[in-house]
Amino acid sequence: MNTQESGSRATLFLIPTVLAPGTADAVLSPQIREVILRTDVFFAENLRTARRFISELKTGRKIEELTFLELHKDTPMQETRQQLRQWQGKDIGVLSEAGCPGIADPGAVAVRLAHELGLRVAPLVGPSSILLTLMGSGFNGQSFAFHGYLPIDKGERAKRVRELEKDVRSGQTQLFMETPYRNGALLDELLRSCQPQTLLCIGSNLTAEDEFIQTQTIQYWREHKPDLHKKPTMFALGN
Repeated sequence: MNTQESGSRATLFLIPTVLAPGTADAVLSPQIREVILRTDVFFAENLRTARRFISELKTGRKIEELTFLELHKDTPMQETRQQLRQWQGKDIGVLSEAGCPGIADPGAVAVRLAHELGLRVAPLVGPSSILLTLMGSGFNGQSFAFHGYLPIDKGERAKRVRELEKDVRSGQTQLFMETPYRNGALLDELLRSCQPQTLLCIGSNLTAEDEFIQTQTIQYWREHKPDLHKKPTMFALGN
């Protein structure tokens, strides 16, 4: 995939990162290291996390020789466009905070602009908490929707949960997530607002040694409520 060898235009590589610390060898393909070995410029939501991720891969790259460009939800699009133009002609990587870039991730902005500017876009294989939860849920994998983060406001969140539960009745799996320290509040809302026999899949600390993924009824979860505090978790409603 070396753009110089193939004679193709510069490439924006979408580089997945680990979901859980210390799992790179188990969940990342050798292609990830190969791309990082020959890429000098990276967009990242969190520069510290990005540097640590590359260091832990032990590719031999010296972090101080690499260029990291911050790209978070508040980064002006024009700033990202100018940076892509500045580095036009060179391969650029996009690193997610966790999992696959561009999905519930500000890296999507760089991807959209890359298409606009005529760069080649190459998504690389890596772990996705959305797909892992869907795979492990037993729910409909042909019709599903990912909603990202639900509203923080209690009233709006309760309303949204009831809407998602209604959509499940049409056969469509509904996936969503929350900031780890607010997992408990979201789970409490699901247990309050959903019908007892509605099925809920909880996927927590995916790919880690203490990975937890289980599908049960709301009634079951009311009686066996797990502790999800500060644990990266994905939720899915289905039937």
